[in-house]
Amino acid sequence: MLHFCCDQRRRDTVRAHPTLNGIDYLEVLDQDAPVGSPRQRSLLVRWLKAIPEFTRENVQLEGGERITPVRVVWAYRADRIPATELTPPEQAFFAALPEADRVLVVRTDSTGDFSTYRLSLRASEAILIPRDRFDPRLLAVDFSFKVECPSEFDCQRDRLCPPGPQPQPELDYLAKDYTSFRQLMLDRMAVLLPQWKERNPADIGITLVELLAYVGDHLSYQQDVIATEAYLGTAQRRTSVRRHARLVDYVMHDGCNARVWVQVQVSQDTLLPSSTQVLTRVEGATEKIVPGSTAYQRILAQRPEVFETLHESLLLAAHNQLFFYTWGDRDCCLPRGATRATLRDDPAQRLQLRAGDVLILIETKGSETGAEADADRTHRHAVRLTRVEPAAIQVVDGRPTWTAGPLLTDPLTGTAIVEIEWHRDDALPVPFCISATTDADYGQQFVQDVSVALGNIVLADHGQTLPVEELGQVPEPILFPALVSIEDRCQKSTPEPIPPRFNPHLQEAPLTQAATVTKEIGDRAVRLPFDPDASATAAFQWSLRDALPALTLNNGTWFPQRDLLSSNQFDLNFVAEVEANGQTSLRFGDDRHGLRPNVGTLFTAVYRVGNGVAGNIGAEALAHIVTGDGAIDRVWNPLPARGGIQPESIAAVRQQAPTAFRTQERAVTADDYARVAERHPQVQRAAATFRWTGSWRTVFVTVDRLGGLPVDAAFKREMLRHLERYRMAGYDLAVDAPRFVSLEMEMQVCVKPNYFRSDVKAALLQVFSNRILPDGRRGVFHPDHFTFGQPVYLSPLYAAAQAVAGVESATITLFQRQGTPDNDALERGWLELGRLEIARLDNDPNFRERGVLQLRLGGGK
Repeated sequence: MLHFCCDQRRRDTVRAHPTLNGIDYLEVLDQDAPVGSPRQRSLLVRWLKAIPEFTRENVQLEGGERITPVRVVWAYRADRIPATELTPPEQAFFAALPEADRVLVVRTDSTGDFSTYRLSLRASEAILIPRDRFDPRLLAVDFSFKVECPSEFDCQRDRLCPPGPQPQPELDYLAKDYTSFRQLMLDRMAVLLPQWKERNPADIGITLVELLAYVGDHLSYQQDVIATEAYLGTAQRRTSVRRHARLVDYVMHDGCNARVWVQVQVSQDTLLPSSTQVLTRVEGATEKIVPGSTAYQRILAQRPEVFETLHESLLLAAHNQLFFYTWGDRDCCLPRGATRATLRDDPAQRLQLRAGDVLILIETKGSETGAEADADRTHRHAVRLTRVEPAAIQVVDGRPTWTAGPLLTDPLTGTAIVEIEWHRDDALPVPFCISATTDADYGQQFVQDVSVALGNIVLADHGQTLPVEELGQVPEPILFPALVSIEDRCQKSTPEPIPPRFNPHLQEAPLTQAATVTKEIGDRAVRLPFDPDASATAAFQWSLRDALPALTLNNGTWFPQRDLLSSNQFDLNFVAEVEANGQTSLRFGDDRHGLRPNVGTLFTAVYRVGNGVAGNIGAEALAHIVTGDGAIDRVWNPLPARGGIQPESIAAVRQQAPTAFRTQERAVTADDYARVAERHPQVQRAAATFRWTGSWRTVFVTVDRLGGLPVDAAFKREMLRHLERYRMAGYDLAVDAPRFVSLEMEMQVCVKPNYFRSDVKAALLQVFSNRILPDGRRGVFHPDHFTFGQPVYLSPLYAAAQAVAGVESATITLFQRQGTPDNDALERGWLELGRLEIARLDNDPNFRERGVLQLRLGGGK
């Protein structure tokens, strides 16, 4: 469904059109079928106007769950059906149809199932379906073969848009400070020079004693620090804690910067370069700031939060604001979960959207009042387009540019349109109202463009790039190892100098930690700030292990790493180590793990500052852009920034690091395989079984997917890839589906007075369904409520039934495995299941073998 509209006017408009035609409705001949005619196999498709002579090649039937496909045997206009295809009663029946030239009769080869089918008209070699004669919106119709089957409920489908649910000499070794060292040396001097009794501070002897006591105090402190930093439980420096944790394969993170979707509005088309700075609001500043100007320096002195764009972007004036098209209908909305829509195009200023573009859907007016001040600020959502029709076409003329694709119009009104679809992971979390009628207090006025789409969306992240900073040069070595005495004193040995330590510090803080993702491009794995082919939601999803410092040395010839354990002796890598006060020092390799920089090498750094939760700014906080481009008018962020995380605390590392290495990274026992399979994000529970398959052992991993999704071939391949790294040599892997146990249950319900039995029954069927309820709750028999070997107890079933409004009492009279008569479970109060069995009760008339629920209601009215 593209969208749902309360006021559907198109059919009446097409009926009044002089040439356009379309389907009015469809009838399934069932009880009214003439004698001898097959019931539920004759479809009467009534059109708004007279139709040409279609054939079965023009008719397409889609849909169905159990019975599919349903084929068309023949299709003729009602007044042109060959006599050979009909019985005499049928001939008389069809001849008597009013306006037979508007009726297309379709005969199928089966009666279908209880699900919804779709009949649509398509062009054939003999008969075309021109858009100027047939309305594309009325060339298809949904129907059910079982429309006349007895039902207690209204056959009208409910199409509402409900809100979404809402850290050696004899010494006194106790001498550790200045006072004790001074006293220790005076006592020693009293033994060695008893004639020296001077204690005047001005005496040269006392001066030397006190000087040595002072140095000893500092050396003692350094000893204490070394002893303290030697253990994870006592270390105080983040650098020490980080290295201790890394020894047990735990990576301590330094936080991460925030990201935000930014809209840049322009008066004419222009190209926005990467790393363009966007600033939070500063009082008295203009929206555009010239780079390097006095105004720019003055604004930076007020310490605004600075964001920088992550990619180059082509900005188009036509994309500042995009309006939805509802095909002439009114009071429309995009429902929760929608992944496509239609936009209005302007022939004078064409849209140039293409797959990969990001749009932000935003509510601009209150649906009840029509006032902009009443717009719901929470109704804003970013989506990444996956399909656009017509899509922009790339043109290479000196430099790559884009131009609009062929114009697509509504054949009824001639309005230019653009069809868009976005990534399913970006499905709308809440309904978006497109048009509405205000309430009585506001004059019941029709309001269009309640929600719109914003283009020219650019991803930016927190952090300001600073000018080049000189870090100094690698010093000359000044230390040499002590010479060991050798027997041949004539053999001269030249000691190798000890390589000097070079750990420069960055002047500014906090250093930006930017998230990255790894993307396979060809046969290479490349680190990118975000995946341009993934959803808009994925741009804010990353692992903190992949966050790296936004820092390069010597014009990008040296690159940062989390550690140097994987670096070889030629890699130009370094590690940026951040202390608790935010100060960052750099550590280079030792010619084993990473190259050691040569003596005399001068280092310069380019880095960004800005990190953590300070970047989690609110919506509409960004207001200034640093650019000299006159085409840019305004910048703002419709959505708040997200993803900013503070550096991990020392207390948290002490708590988590000692047990992190206990994570099982291999699978040996059957339980190991099950636990490893459960690490997959789509797996609710798993069970594993070892079996001898003739030449080797095979591990059969039975998987219970979240949401009851099927364990199909694609998911099996994905699971095999997930399990492969943990598999023991000599064992094969196989993934299979659970063994579902269908339940059969009957319940006798007494309905309270003043309640309709049909209403209570509908509520009970909804509560005992396997679906997500409109209020966000799961049905009692939702697949995620049951897993392997989990017994089914009667008490929760009784509680769920009694919680339904209108239920006086409920009694379960049948409770067993489907097709296996047994009263033990009913008498015992629960049904036992095997290790690989999962209970199921879908109560689906199309799949009766998946469990049946019978409700017998009494009382009420």
